[in-house]
Amino acid sequence: MYGRERSGPRRVLLTGWFSFRDGEATAGDVLALRRVEEVLRGAGMAYDVVWSPGFRPGDLHFDDVRPGDYSHLVFVCGPLHGPQVEELHRRFAHCVRIAVGTSVIDPHGEAARGFHRVLARDGPGSEPSEDLAARAPAVPARPVVGVILTDGQHEYGPRRRHEQVSERVTRWLAGKDCARLELETRLDTRDWHLSATPAQVESVLARLDLVVTDRLHGLVLGLRVGTPVLAVDPVAGGAKVTAQARACGWPALVGAEQVDARRLDRWWDWCLTSGRVAARQMRDAFREGRVPDGADRLVQVLATRAGTG
Repeated sequence: MYGRERSGPRRVLLTGWFSFRDGEATAGDVLALRRVEEVLRGAGMAYDVVWSPGFRPGDLHFDDVRPGDYSHLVFVCGPLHGPQVEELHRRFAHCVRIAVGTSVIDPHGEAARGFHRVLARDGPGSEPSEDLAARAPAVPARPVVGVILTDGQHEYGPRRRHEQVSERVTRWLAGKDCARLELETRLDTRDWHLSATPAQVESVLARLDLVVTDRLHGLVLGLRVGTPVLAVDPVAGGAKVTAQARACGWPALVGAEQVDARRLDRWWDWCLTSGRVAARQMRDAFREGRVPDGADRLVQVLATRAGTG
């Protein structure tokens, strides 16, 4: 049927699992879509994309679509199965329906049989082909940001602002165009989610562009490997995070009472520019031991009689 469309499609509706209200959008699915969009634009073909309202609330959703506006429906990526895919065949019965870059679970199932053409990436009895995401247009790199926050530290009592700080910081981070990694400095030799040694923690931190943290050791360990740190003190009036930033001479610090987008943006920009050099300088200062620390003073104390001199 598709082969007899000599004049080409009037308008194509691009769909996928990223289109359904209770579906999901994966990075691979969206890159596969970008590959299809690239090809259609190159061929001069008009198209629209349907998005899940939960993922892209401001874009075109199935509730907004008038099926009669389209001559073709294309389903991009993912498995061909289930009632949601089957419903597409009923709602867009007048369209030429094509699946591309998909996995065929059951070639005889209604979801797969409903398409006029299936250009599968894999399925029973067929030779697999490259996933569409492999040749999607290149995307620019984004900052990789480690996020180390705590809801503990109840020893600070009424001065605790941990929940408020975490809520404001994570809401702000959700709007930043970056790759976020939720990290933990706590070690555990049995839980694979956590690092078992300090070296493992440092290996992750050293590969980041930035650390955002309200923890003292999030600050110190980030600077120790030369990664800039945006530190937030979650205790009203300042406590150990503020004290440590002062001891290290690290300026990118926001107090619990000052957490707002303007201040966070200011230090974000600094950390990803001048802060890169400053963090490496801090790392070198730590390694060279330019300033005596508590361990140095401990030796002096232990060397005195009974440690009381």
